[in-house]
Amino acid sequence: MPLGPVMVDIAGLELTDDEIRRLKHPLVGGVILFSRNFQSVSQLLKLTAAIHALRIPALPIAVDHEGGRVQRFREGFTRIPPMREFGAIWDANPSRARHLAHLTGWVIASELRASGVDFSFTPVLDLEYGTSSVIGNRAFHAKPQAVSDLAHHLMIGLKQGGMAAVGKHFPGHGYVAADSHLEIPVDERSYADIAMSDLIPFRQMVDFGLAAIMPAHVIYPRVDSQPAGFSRRWLKDVLRGELNFDGVIFSDDLGMAGAATAGSFVERADAALDAGCDMVLVCNNPAAADEVLKGLKHKLSAAGYARLARMHGKPHSASWDKLHEDPEYVKAVRAVSSIGVKDGDLPFEAGKADVVGSL
Repeated sequence: MPLGPVMVDIAGLELTDDEIRRLKHPLVGGVILFSRNFQSVSQLLKLTAAIHALRIPALPIAVDHEGGRVQRFREGFTRIPPMREFGAIWDANPSRARHLAHLTGWVIASELRASGVDFSFTPVLDLEYGTSSVIGNRAFHAKPQAVSDLAHHLMIGLKQGGMAAVGKHFPGHGYVAADSHLEIPVDERSYADIAMSDLIPFRQMVDFGLAAIMPAHVIYPRVDSQPAGFSRRWLKDVLRGELNFDGVIFSDDLGMAGAATAGSFVERADAALDAGCDMVLVCNNPAAADEVLKGLKHKLSAAGYARLARMHGKPHSASWDKLHEDPEYVKAVRAVSSIGVKDGDLPFEAGKADVVGSL
């Protein structure tokens, strides 16, 4: 059965009959996991195996596993610091920061692939302006070149571990204070201002071979009246046309307040796909997911299907136990774990993490 253009989530630690029905729907093309879906590594392995066994080709499994306060799996996994820590190291020693970013990408990918997860929605390519609480220390740095540099090396590590990278939140969410989970942020800057700052990491990462991008639920009214994730101007003209991006475009969660301008859930899905998204995410709302699967008329295009196929994780030879016996992995974990965390960098509580969706 071909993959469809909708990514959905599940409620708990194992699949229910209703979820199996939903995941077998021809419009479903992926699954995103949250903290509520994780109890232990052994449980996660059973869950990912069950999801992959449902269909051929298997549904790709995603997770938000950036580090810092957005790291869904904890017990048994390496603690990943917030990306701003790498920016702080970059200020003093760029070479060391690149090396640590590379190791971190490899650790993230190795652990997730050994657990059956195909990819993580990372890295964050937003700039740290000091105004956005929802981005904050998830961003590497305020300087575009530092963000590009560190994100590139994180992506190299992800690829080494068998995983594609997803850059977010195009064309940049860091400038606005509003949280798009709760309201509709508006960025009043001109296209020229955005292009000279926030767009730089996206442009460079596309040139480096970035596999996927997630647009922001932010309105840039001097460019388009629609949020970027529903904007043909941003997705088709700028991202596909000007930046020559040929990877997957994932919508952000259609349940977020920033997506409400597009109407009902079916209308939101239609609008995002019409604008240029390949896949839409419907999270934390099973009724809305069923509504979309019932009412959506889109199918994944041949080009979109080919792009999505690249998001399947590469075969990972090391089991979880074998991975922990690998001296290079042990060395990398020690290096990553040595990066300090402050009290303000503590992760989300599990319940809150699930509510914030996939931003």
